[in-house]
Amino acid sequence: MEEWYFEYHIHHDRFGLLGDIASVLGMLSINIETVSGVAERKRGFLLRTNEPERIETLKGILRQVGNITVTALRPPTLLDRLALRHGRLIEHDDEQRKTFRFTREDLGILVDFMGEHLKTPGHQVMGVRGMPRVGKTESIVAASVYAGKRWTFVSSTLLKQTLRTDLDEDELSLEDHVYIIDGIVSTMRGNEDHLRLVRRILRLNAPKIIEHPDFFVNRTEFQWNLFDRIIELRNHPDETIDYKDILNKGTM
Repeated sequence: MEEWYFEYHIHHDRFGLLGDIASVLGMLSINIETVSGVAERKRGFLLRTNEPERIETLKGILRQVGNITVTALRPPTLLDRLALRHGRLIEHDDEQRKTFRFTREDLGILVDFMGEHLKTPGHQVMGVRGMPRVGKTESIVAASVYAGKRWTFVSSTLLKQTLRTDLDEDELSLEDHVYIIDGIVSTMRGNEDHLRLVRRILRLNAPKIIEHPDFFVNRTEFQWNLFDRIIELRNHPDETIDYKDILNKGTM
């Protein structure tokens, strides 16, 4: 059976609206696997059917339903599945399509988001932006655990300053490793041996996560096209990520 993600915006949440939608789906023999509120006045469904033409029939019927506007009816993406699981949509930058925004209240969905991507084998690079003590490194480690991966700090300040210049043999097992780089520590405090290792890591066919990607791009030969996605983590939605304070305090 094929899966579909169905989402609609509610203009007027009248009594019985959800029941009416469910009845239409039932009459078309479309199964509801999951239903959840995914945002204020938005509801999402995971549907299953072995007759895709019924989805086209559903589209026609929904155009006639008052009080709602259909905002999605498509095969489900990872973002759709996470929205249904956690009951909220992941904020996605409309202009910078690779950028995803989270707050500390969203750490659960952030860990799932990163973890699901880390399950994908092969080369990928994620950048994580955020102020000190917002939960960046902790989320990365938790996502690695979620994905069943081992993690190696190439550079970090989590417990004490880490600046690696080489890796042990067991740290080069690419199938089950995540390599974590702190862009500020590496570019401001790393010597040439460390930076040589960083370049080697970035060539590996394995997932890499770079904290403070702004610094990494500004102080190395690498460009923004290095990154498959950028994650921004804030204490609250209006927080400005300001590296001036980070540098003045010497805190990462």
